[in-house]
Amino acid sequence: MFAKLSPVPATQRPDLLPPAVLAAIREYVPATTVFEVDPAHADTETLCQVHGLPMEVMANAVLVLGRRGGEDRYACCLTLAHRRVDVNNVARRRLDVRKASFAPMEFAVAASGMEYGGITPVGLPGDWPVWVDGAVADSELVCIGAGIRGAKLLLAGSALLDLPTAERVDGLARDIGR
Repeated sequence: MFAKLSPVPATQRPDLLPPAVLAAIREYVPATTVFEVDPAHADTETLCQVHGLPMEVMANAVLVLGRRGGEDRYACCLTLAHRRVDVNNVARRRLDVRKASFAPMEFAVAASGMEYGGITPVGLPGDWPVWVDGAVADSELVCIGAGIRGAKLLLAGSALLDLPTAERVDGLARDIGR
C-alpha cells in the first residue's frame, strides 16, 4: 500500500529526519522506514486521499498539557487517525491534573523541536512520557510523523513500545463518534 511512495530504511535518508528523530531510530526502532511527502499533503486525511492510503494504518501524535501546583505536566499521546485521544478523562487522570488540553502549537513545536504537523513520539526529549493507545500497539504497521512535514515514518505499532518512555495505555483513545 505504501510501495508507490518508495519507503526506504530511515537511516538511509537522514535528510528527511531531525537529528533527534534519527538518533532515536538508530537506538530504539531501527526497522523504521521513511518516505518523502509533499508538505502540503502531510495532514493525515489529505495524505490518505492523495495517495489512496487507508486511515486504519495512520497514527497521530498529540501533545497533551496540564498544570498542577505551578508545574506543567505533559505527555505525547499516540492514537490511530480514526480515533481521538480521551483528553478529558484518561489523559487528565494519568497526568494527575484538574484540566488537560491539547498543547498550543507554539509550545508543541518549541518543546518537541519538531515541525507542527510532523510531531512524532520518536525523538521526543527524554522526559516526555509517550502513551501509545492499545490499538496502535496492536497494529502490524503504522504511519506516523517524522518530525518534519515533508516525511512520514512506517513501523510496527509494537515497536513504539521500545521507546524509553513509552507505555501502552489501553483505552487512551475512542473511535470518532462516541
